[in-house]
Amino acid sequence: MGEFDAIRPYSDAEVPAVLSRLLADDMFLDVLTQFRFPKLAKAFGWLLKPLIAHRLRKEFKDVTCVSTLQDKVELYVDHSIEQATDGVTYTGVEHLKNGSAYLLLANHRDIVMDPAFVNYAVYHAGLPTPRIAIGDNLLQKPFVSDLMRLNKSFIVHRSLTGRRERLAAYQLLSAYINHSIRNDCQSIWIAQAEGRAKDGDDRTDSAILKMFHMSRKDEPFADVIRSLNLTPVSISYEYDPCDQAKARELYIRSTTGTYEKAKGEDDQSIGLGITGYKGRVHVHFGTPITENLDDSKQLATEVDKHILTGYRLFPVHYLAYAMWNEREPELNVPEADLLFTGAELAVAKVEWQRRIELCPQEQRPYLIVQYANPVRNQYRIKAGLPL
Repeated sequence: MGEFDAIRPYSDAEVPAVLSRLLADDMFLDVLTQFRFPKLAKAFGWLLKPLIAHRLRKEFKDVTCVSTLQDKVELYVDHSIEQATDGVTYTGVEHLKNGSAYLLLANHRDIVMDPAFVNYAVYHAGLPTPRIAIGDNLLQKPFVSDLMRLNKSFIVHRSLTGRRERLAAYQLLSAYINHSIRNDCQSIWIAQAEGRAKDGDDRTDSAILKMFHMSRKDEPFADVIRSLNLTPVSISYEYDPCDQAKARELYIRSTTGTYEKAKGEDDQSIGLGITGYKGRVHVHFGTPITENLDDSKQLATEVDKHILTGYRLFPVHYLAYAMWNEREPELNVPEADLLFTGAELAVAKVEWQRRIELCPQEQRPYLIVQYANPVRNQYRIKAGLPL
């Protein structure tokens, strides 16, 4: 058994066997049937499942490696993006050079679509897609683990409770990330913090930056970070399909001090995040951080500046900020009508009002903060104020 076998993505040699296992997995076929035929699945699932399995076996019979699989899947990803967005744009991808590997450190709003949109940008730029960090809390079903590891995902063990076990897991993770970039020349995508930024306040967890250094502690921290080509990535959604659920969670946490996820809640978030309307989406790739920062907290502050300034603000963000009771007059944030055309703003006002009306009155402040925080953060950086 190899050093990284417990967490690494599947290799090309493993692809045919894993695909065969997936297409014989009853739970996986159930999910596909419900997704493809939501109105017929309950009554006719017994008939539809074998037909879907047969079609997929035929379509994927010649797939023998990860890159060919990604070429096939990309058609479905592009279709999903076309259906659920008003277009995806990206900037800075020219900073990524073929033949080099990067540690892509991104803000985190959506469980599946954050890395999917990064992959979309990189793939369409003709570059190899990164390996994707995914928490083991999302891999409770074997078919989900198979699916993700086929698509270049590797496992982050977050559910371990023992201190010694967690330390060993992060040591292994650190070694794998370093090995991937320096030995395999394969880029890595990882979120800047565990869990989504449900209040729209994107911040880098310095513990993650320390983790990158764990397996090379005999080397200076700044040298290790430079060797990994740490590149901040900003993913901006005009609208968050999960904003109502996030507002509810934030409200419950604020009023009770805790929040317990219902069974299947992560699955619902994944489904809504994939299929729900997002408006426009923008992905910005920064340049690798080369500053001589020997302290993880200083580095976290620098990464935050890159991610927050790279975030694209849409009309809805300014509309939310204007409603926010914690807005800061000294930031001199302009009114939305000074930045956007009348037609663009009119469309945004209708959609924003619809979302406000969908949200229960007591939860509305937690909906507003999700869209207002990116404005506050970006303008604080512009004003030279601390975050």
